[in-house]
This record gives sequence, structure tokens and C-alpha cells, in this order.
Amino acid sequence: MKEDSQARTVPVLVPTPVDRPFSYAVPEGMSVAPGSIVRVPIGPREVAAVVWDGEGETVDARKLRPISAVFDCPPLADTSRRFVDWVANYTMTSPGMVARMFLRAPAALDPERPQEGLRFAGGEPERMTSARKRVLELAGDGMAWTRSGLAHAAGVSLTVIDGLAAQGIFEQVLLPPRPVVAKPEPDFAAPELTDDQASAAKELRRRVAEGSFSVTLIDGVTGSGKTETYFEAIAEAVSRGKQVLILMPEIALTQAFLERFQDRFGAPPAEWHSDVSPRMRERVWRQVAEGSVQVVAGARSALFLPFSDLGLIVVDEEHDAAYKQEDRVFYNARDMAVVRGNLGGFPVMLASATPSVETRVNADSGRYRSVALPARFAEAALPELEAVDLRRSPPARGGFLSPVLIAALGETVARGEQSLLFLNRRGYAPLTLCRVCGHRFQCPDCSSWLVEHRFRGQLLCHHCGHHEPRPEACPECGTFDHLVACGPGIERIAEEVVGHFPEARTIVLSSDIVGGVRRLRLEFEAIAKGEADIVIGTQLVAKGHNFPGITLVGVIDADIGLSNGDPRAAERTFQLLSQVTGRAGRTGRRSRGLIQTYQPDHPVMRALVSGDAESFYEREIAERERASMPPFGRLAAIVVSAATRTEAESHARALRRAAPRSDFISILGPAEAPLALLAGRHRYRLLLHGARQSNPQQFLRALLEAAPKPRGSVRVQVDIDPQSFL
Repeated sequence: MKEDSQARTVPVLVPTPVDRPFSYAVPEGMSVAPGSIVRVPIGPREVAAVVWDGEGETVDARKLRPISAVFDCPPLADTSRRFVDWVANYTMTSPGMVARMFLRAPAALDPERPQEGLRFAGGEPERMTSARKRVLELAGDGMAWTRSGLAHAAGVSLTVIDGLAAQGIFEQVLLPPRPVVAKPEPDFAAPELTDDQASAAKELRRRVAEGSFSVTLIDGVTGSGKTETYFEAIAEAVSRGKQVLILMPEIALTQAFLERFQDRFGAPPAEWHSDVSPRMRERVWRQVAEGSVQVVAGARSALFLPFSDLGLIVVDEEHDAAYKQEDRVFYNARDMAVVRGNLGGFPVMLASATPSVETRVNADSGRYRSVALPARFAEAALPELEAVDLRRSPPARGGFLSPVLIAALGETVARGEQSLLFLNRRGYAPLTLCRVCGHRFQCPDCSSWLVEHRFRGQLLCHHCGHHEPRPEACPECGTFDHLVACGPGIERIAEEVVGHFPEARTIVLSSDIVGGVRRLRLEFEAIAKGEADIVIGTQLVAKGHNFPGITLVGVIDADIGLSNGDPRAAERTFQLLSQVTGRAGRTGRRSRGLIQTYQPDHPVMRALVSGDAESFYEREIAERERASMPPFGRLAAIVVSAATRTEAESHARALRRAAPRSDFISILGPAEAPLALLAGRHRYRLLLHGARQSNPQQFLRALLEAAPKPRGSVRVQVDIDPQSFL
């Protein structure tokens, strides 16, 4: 900060796409320091921003715009500010946009209003009743109560409280804001752990007690008790007064998890995800910053909460692709969690039954520590897996269930047990066409087919959200009753199941279910209580759910994920199918998994059926190393989009021509993206492939500096470590 005889200036990072802080004048009498959250003018408006580290410009402060106000709010901690700079530098995003993620609850920057309360002031009412007597017995110790809280505790109506207050029995007081959650108790309900779990929990507790940075992989088969073991690490952190962040990939996972957490610690964690109301998000943000919230369970954006004393991060289902954000700031929350732990000097724990290849390599090399849980809790057996060769046992004409799977479903229903059918495809059918003229229904704004959702009577684009009613006649030739659905979605599988088993109770689950997250949670509860016979779902059902009654899992089309050019296709298919088949037999009953495939000899299918995960990882890691693919090489993508194909292609080619020479990095493309048209914008991609020791950020900065600046509708997006290749 600069100070002269007139005034001083400070650097302030504003939440806009800027590459550096701006300098502002500090009015006389105002006190600010690095991390102070302030309100500053920018253009015609005022925004919340953060006083940054470093020096303000050496200029006359009278020529600068002044800071308008300082919020009565804890400052953004030094670790958080360093995290902003690190993420911005690594992802090649402006630091202002990263800082914006820390300031997503502007109403929380002002203190919460205190609650109005009552306290016993002495005296007796003119007329004593049994209701009034109960109230006075509770309030007589001089503790302050809210009006509604006292009425509820005494079992009386609010009019009883108001009547006593009117007679001067109570005095008005102000109470501090109510906590969003109670404090967790580390010893509330200590669990009974198996020997393997106890050994793993002891190791995890030691990592927390060390109070230094480390990364530990909790590698356990489905149902082995990974959650119970990392709960012990959380208990250790809480007992030391530290804050804890638990990252989860899906909102729908949280309800069962919250209940398990509350059973263990006597109180739920605070939640942070898109389904939390704006007002609750503001309260959570504020109380996290003040340190009164000790444990948060949330989606990837929870990583950018302003923790005051963070001491542990747990990343559950660390392999999940949902941790990658691909909007504005492109980042992988799992990797950035490791960075935040390193900057803050505290442990990070990654839990998965099917770890990512990158994490496995780090654990095998000793960079990460590892604890293993090789057996299910209570010695429950893993399901017996079998590949159903669709070439030998094909479905009936117009159907998608093989005779083998239909027979197994019938046996399972007859025994009163539950079945789960998995197909990673929402809606009724992925393509609708006219049998007369061949017209195909395509999204007008994307290069993708419209997906029929028969339950809604709509054709939807799963990329941009475009939707339109399903017509009765072909819009091209006008023929009625000749539109045909091609291929299956889960709604079509449900239709087939009902045809075979009309008496069975069937539930269909996907992320676009009518009623949203609350409806999903109700459906999950119903399944857990045994109120469904056959569950049909997308990848949503593969993630961490405990369905005790399921003894049969059927995978409708195991080959879907293997049919694209994604270099992670085999890994993701293995992870997804391992997770979904792991939903069976978790309570110890004999269980089966039937995997329908046209490629039973594919290495992924052989590894799944044999249960030999190690052979899959060995093969996949060896292939990655031969091809210098992550983690043995570096990838970065450049996506150029524009209103016209010509603009996008022209700028993409200009970027290619501007690429500097390098012995360690090659650049591929430009080529049209697989989704060449998305939300009305034409897209071209370039892919950088570098050696492990290469620096793609340095290469890209030189490229972008030498290339012409985007003009008109052209946009350029950089994605370091891309997960999607669409």
C-alpha cells in the first residue's frame, strides 16, 4: 500500500474479467488491509471487491476513485487470497473471476440482524394459569428465549407469551443470530468398526493430528465403509477446533449422507449446493467466514467458501467427472482441493471404490498416501457378475432386455427382492424420425438430436435446454402417426419392464425427474424402505446410494461409453459399471450383476466380470504411459466459438499459425468440435499435447499474445486438463 501526505492507495481485486487489481484511494478515516471486503465503484455501478496484496499505484490518490465502504465482515484469509492467485494462474483465468466465486453471497457481507427475544423480568401475572405456570418455570432461570421458542418449549400458544409480556413479566432483549446448524460432537456416537476400518481410521486420524499437508487415498470396494472411516478423521479435526469441508459430486447424494452424519455427530453439517435457498446460502457463507460453522458438505463450489480455519478436506467419489467445472472458470475441484490443502498446510483425503487413473498413479508412486478397505462391511459378498452376450441372447424384436435378464428379473421379483436396471440415457429415445421421409428431429441451436421425453410429451436438447412439443405429424412431409422412436432411454426401458411385469412396483430415476431434487430424495427413501420392486435409472443411481434390498443389477447397454473418442472412455466405463453393479448385495444377501454387451471380450468387460480391478488399472496405466497421456503427459484445449462457422474457423486457424515452436508440446487441429454447434454458436477445437515436464500455460500465453485478438462474436476459452472432448 502506498501512502503520501494527501492519501493512500490500495490494490483492489474486483469480480470482473480483469487480469490485475485496480488501484483505489482510501478515504481519510477508513481502515483497510489485505483481505478487507469493500464496496467500490466500477463504471456506473458499485460492486463488492477485495483489497489485495501488494502496493497501490504511485499516483496522486486524488486522481483515483475512492473506496465507498468497508463491509463489517471477516476479511478474506491470506490462504484464500493465495488460492485465488494460484487457480487463476493455473487455469489461465482472470483472478477477478476466481475472486468472484468467493463473493457469491453479497447479502452476507453485512452482519445478520439479531433476533428479538424475551427474558424474565420478575413479578407474577395478575392471574396464574397452568399454561402461564409452565412458561414461568422455563423462563425463571433468566435465560433469554425467542417468542416462538418459549411457546413451543412450554407447549402453549403465542397468545400466552404475549399476555405475559403485556403485563411486564418479560423484557425485550436482542439475541445473536441463530446458527444454521448445531456444533457437531466428535464423540456423540462412536461407531463399531471392523479391524480394517479401525486400522484405516487410525491412520486418517494421525494425518489430521499431524496438522500438515498430505493427500491420502481411501481405496475401498463398494460397501466397505469408506464414509465411516473418514468420519473418524472429521471427528479428529472437529475435536481440534478445525473446520472441515466434505465435497460431494451430486446434490441427490446429500440426504442419506446428512442422516448418516447426524447419527454419528449429533448434528448435520451445513449444506452448500444449488438447491439450498439463497437466504440459507447467505447465512452459511457468513457463519463459515466467522468460524461458527465447523463442517460443510457441498458441491464443487463449496471449495470457494471463505473458511476462517480450514483443517481438512474430504473429496468423496473423487473419480467423478462432476467435479470438473466447464463454465467461466474451468477447474477440477478434486485437484484444486489438493492445492488448497497444500497452501493451507492441512490434509486432504480422496475416497473412491474406483479411483481415477491419475490418483492411482500418485498413490502408487508414493506422492499420495493410501489406505485400503478390500472387503465389504460385515463380510457381505460382492455381487456375482456375468456378461450377457447380446449376439447370443438378443432381445426380442422391438425390445432391449435379453431373455437372460428378463428371467433374472422374474426370479428376483418372485423372491420379494429388488432389482436395479441401469441405462445412462435419459428420456424415452435418443432420436425420433419419420418413417416416410426420414426427417430427424434435431436441435435448431446444437448439432445434436432432440431426445424424446414421453412422460412430458416433449422433445428436449440435453445440451442447451431447447424443447418443443412432440408433434403428431411429421413437420417435413405432414404424415400422421409415422414418427418412430429410435434406441432406448430409461422411459422406454420402463415401458418394456411394465409390459413384462405389470404387477411390479417400478420407479424411474434420472436428474431431470419432475419435481427435482426433493422428488428424487423421496424416491430414494421409498427404494431404501422396500417400496419398489424394480428401479430403472441413469448414472444418478450409481453414486454412493445404499439400497439394502437390491440383489440384482442389470446393465442394459454396457457399450455406450466405449463408442466415442474420449481417451478416458475405458476408465469411465469401468468406473461407472463398477459403481452401479456395486449397488447390489450390500446387506449380505446373495446378489447378481448382469451386464448386457456386444463386446464381452473387451478388457473393461473382462475386468468387471472377473473382479480383477488391478489388471484393468495396470493395463490402463501402461497404455497412458505409452501414449504420454495424463498423468504421464499434459493436455490443454482451446475452444473457439462464434456466431458463424466462418468466423470460428478463421480465428481457430489464426491461433494455430501463432503457436510458438516447442520441443515438448504439439498442437492438433483446428477441427470442428464433436458438438460443432452448441447453443447457437459454431465451435472449433485445438488440442495441446505435451510431455509431463512441459508448461502448457506458458506455451498458451505466448500463443495468445502473438495471435490476433478475438473480434465480433468470437470467443476463446482455454481448458487446462480437459475432461470432456465434446
